[in-house]
Amino acid sequence: MRTPQVVVVMGVAGTGKTTIGPLLAARLGVPYAEGDDFHPQANIDKMSAGVPLEDADRWPWLEAIGHWAHGRAGLGGVASSSALKRSYRDRLRAVAPGVVFLHLTGDRELIADRMSHRQGHFMPTALLDSQFATLEPLEPDEAGVAVDVSGSPEEITARAVRALEAFSDTSE
Repeated sequence: MRTPQVVVVMGVAGTGKTTIGPLLAARLGVPYAEGDDFHPQANIDKMSAGVPLEDADRWPWLEAIGHWAHGRAGLGGVASSSALKRSYRDRLRAVAPGVVFLHLTGDRELIADRMSHRQGHFMPTALLDSQFATLEPLEPDEAGVAVDVSGSPEEITARAVRALEAFSDTSE
């Protein structure tokens, strides 16, 4: 029997981490943790003001997500985190070594359009360019898969499940 994975859904703002994460968790039968909930208020205030976070702002946030993921090792779980840089993913892996990344990808125009339609989120569309500038896609030696975000949330989730199953089959 396969040990349930702990998956971190990553990508720039607006790719659908908060939408796909819970759908994926439901499909996998594991709990979901919203990465934004791990941000200290100072980070939320900064982003709400249109100021990009610096690495020093991110370390405690990433470690908190990593501790949640570590606690789910062997049990499975899904959490969201932008995890834009390799160093951020390394920080998560340092706390939760077995984590697998699901990188939600898409072109800037599609993502900007989706961001412009969401309501009540602290991340303004104005920060999207800084997100793309910071993004370092998964490298071949990193445990994870990339999935395109075009289509409906259900289609994206189905692609994610298939990609994660294929990854799991090749990594055993």
